[in-house]
Amino acid sequence: MTDLGKFARLGIRTEADLLLHLPLRYEDETRIVAIADVAPGETAQVAGEVRSNEIVTRPRRMLQVELDDGSGRIGLRFLNFYGSQVAQLAVGRRLRAMGEVRGGLFGLEMVHPRYRMLGGADRLPATLTPVYPTVAGIGQSDLRRTILEALARTDWADTLRPGCAERLGLPALMPSLRLLHQPPPETPLSAIEDRTHPACRRLAFEELLAQQLSLKRARAARAGQRAVPLPDHAQTQRLLAALPFALTGAQTRAWHEISRDLAGSEPMNRLLQGDVGSGKTVVAALAAMQAIGSGRQAALMAPTEILAEQHFRKLGPWLEPLGVRVAWLSGSLTASAKKKVRALAAAGEVDLLVGTHALVEESVELPTLGLAIVDEQHRFGVAQRLALRATRGDALPHQLMMSATPIPRTLAMSYYADLDVSVIDELPPGRTPVITKLVTQSRHAEVVERVRAAVAQGRQVYWVCPLIEESETLDLQTAIDAFESLSAELADLRVGLIHGRLPVAEKAATMDAFVRGEIDLLVATTVIEVGVDVPNASLMVIEHAERFGLSQLHQLRGRVGRGSAQSVCVLLYRPPLSANARERLKTMYETTDGFEVARRDLLLRGPGEFLGARQSGLALLRFADLERDADLVDEARIEADAMLAGPPRRVDAHLARWLAGREEFLKA
Repeated sequence: MTDLGKFARLGIRTEADLLLHLPLRYEDETRIVAIADVAPGETAQVAGEVRSNEIVTRPRRMLQVELDDGSGRIGLRFLNFYGSQVAQLAVGRRLRAMGEVRGGLFGLEMVHPRYRMLGGADRLPATLTPVYPTVAGIGQSDLRRTILEALARTDWADTLRPGCAERLGLPALMPSLRLLHQPPPETPLSAIEDRTHPACRRLAFEELLAQQLSLKRARAARAGQRAVPLPDHAQTQRLLAALPFALTGAQTRAWHEISRDLAGSEPMNRLLQGDVGSGKTVVAALAAMQAIGSGRQAALMAPTEILAEQHFRKLGPWLEPLGVRVAWLSGSLTASAKKKVRALAAAGEVDLLVGTHALVEESVELPTLGLAIVDEQHRFGVAQRLALRATRGDALPHQLMMSATPIPRTLAMSYYADLDVSVIDELPPGRTPVITKLVTQSRHAEVVERVRAAVAQGRQVYWVCPLIEESETLDLQTAIDAFESLSAELADLRVGLIHGRLPVAEKAATMDAFVRGEIDLLVATTVIEVGVDVPNASLMVIEHAERFGLSQLHQLRGRVGRGSAQSVCVLLYRPPLSANARERLKTMYETTDGFEVARRDLLLRGPGEFLGARQSGLALLRFADLERDADLVDEARIEADAMLAGPPRRVDAHLARWLAGREEFLKA
């Protein structure tokens, strides 16, 4: 067994990791190309005799060698070299050299080619040469040797059920791995590079299957756990009767799914997703009322103080008139205030506790917790969500997670296979779609006049900036600078400023003033990205929009369009745009559908960034691509169900190979 310690920086800790460390690309050392036939820009291998060997000092010290194969000559230039190399590459020596061919001042040349001295019966390799991802201090030759040794002594048993690979048209696993590490010269490399080759698809399927098996096992394990049933509907009916609006059809459908889960003795683990402004909060309030009516406590955790306080301010007026005791806890409260809230919660005198991660970090006791609600769940680390749903006595609380970032179908099937998902895909009546305009920074003065006109019509405006204060590396308008310049340009308007570094009391006072209509223009950073609900705000300007992510732009845009007035979101950008930034702004211009935005965001960013903190501690998909391999996601779900219905040893072997004990985090 090889000592793998030195490869840990590459994520290689086991023999399985070695075999699954696939090449980035390949070089063809199986054939020699005549020097007369090589062309600038291509990578080629040539062989010949050294005709000249010279150290020159201008424009810098370098070794220049000329190689002749009878058909022509090519220069080999070494900018860094040792004295031993000068002797090794003496005139008359024969060698093979491989590198990128360039057009030099004196003809064709290779700069720092790989070379091998020839003598006797030198054979060319029979397979293409792999080039692996690596880090400083670990050379390609060391990696190749170690991986090929592991490949030679490994013969993995197939963990798929008999006939599965054949039905899907996939090759066997070990031949697939051998081909990817040592492809024959005739292998179509384009199919390997774009991962459509059958060998690549076999690995993608294996990986997707491991993910499905692990998530479905976690789900099955939960089915064996116990939660306290929450069957009461009287309190929810009282809330529905008291609300000044009726639920939409999508809200009603989602609520019925959640209510049914809460009434059961298996812990609910449900994700409620819907576009910005679709009305997830009222569904969460109904769930809390079902828990409270059943004699249990509920907790709602949000990622930021502004969002948590918005929930507290919205839920209080709905629930307190019905006799519900609502409290709020955040890290910014005074020590005495926090102590008082914790004491009330521990005594069972709080029915609904709303807060930030302080709910899990400040030893809060909720002795009869029946329902844990986590808003914007992807912003929390896995450990935090596990802590919130930690066992109370001999029963788990039900868990409802909410996300205003809609999750594309393939992503939901792949990464959320352990969850039940409810979707609110309908906006409340009276909402008007937001018009999005793309405007270059050079038209800043026109945008300022647009702000003035909106306020003259009795409307309020957000002006969003990406940074709080000057950065040496990014020439961006900051919120503080924008506040000062806009206050001067719009001296007749009431301009406010809010950002994450303000004292909590000052943030709360500013938001209150904006909600009450005492501020016309609110200059802000992305602290207003989620949860802020001001129906009279009908214009948003996002400065340096090219710097924001697609999901963030969509969330920010969702702060307007919450009333009946026509709303506009102006994306101010500074050209030239990168291809990625152009695609993001184009998407925002073309659609307001959060599910379509999410689909394109997944294509641009991949699942790792899209998922945020959910998969912390779990390797993301390395071989499968959810867009390209969507058909394999479906097949992996089917195969996982069939394998879980059979002997557990097959499942155990597959998970040991692919996840190596990283499954705990899937339970969140």
